[in-house]
Amino acid sequence: MSISVGNAAPDFTLYNSEKEQVTLSSLKGKNVLLLFFPQSFTGVCTEELCSTRDNLSRYNGLNTEVLAISVDSVFTLEKFKESEGLNFMLLSDFNKEVSTAYDTIYHDWIFDMKGVSKRSAFVIDASGDVQYAEVLEVPSDLPDFEAINSCLAGLS
Repeated sequence: MSISVGNAAPDFTLYNSEKEQVTLSSLKGKNVLLLFFPQSFTGVCTEELCSTRDNLSRYNGLNTEVLAISVDSVFTLEKFKESEGLNFMLLSDFNKEVSTAYDTIYHDWIFDMKGVSKRSAFVIDASGDVQYAEVLEVPSDLPDFEAINSCLAGLS
């Protein structure tokens, strides 16, 4: 089922790169920018997440928690976060349950990989409802951060 604006965001609990559980519903009262990305240490993913890192003060000023999800292991995410100096949570969807729930998964990807997260962006408001949804079919495309920022500004 695809996630659309106005839907309640599917709740989840995943481990972050510090090996702590993070539950989406525990963030109610804050907006959430939820970014799915295919794989750590790849060019476009690094570009996207480093840009997010560089703009984190904007998101903090909009009462927004940034969560980035991939199917990488917590160990890979830990190294990626450290390598790039990322200053927001990276969550491991190793079992592909959240990517599937948000309908943001490639069943077939490069090098015969199966079940990799599609690059996607969701804005979830403080009540837990989706206010922006973008699922990209082309892995080299980046989310429309202007539209994301406009959406978040409208929630403040």
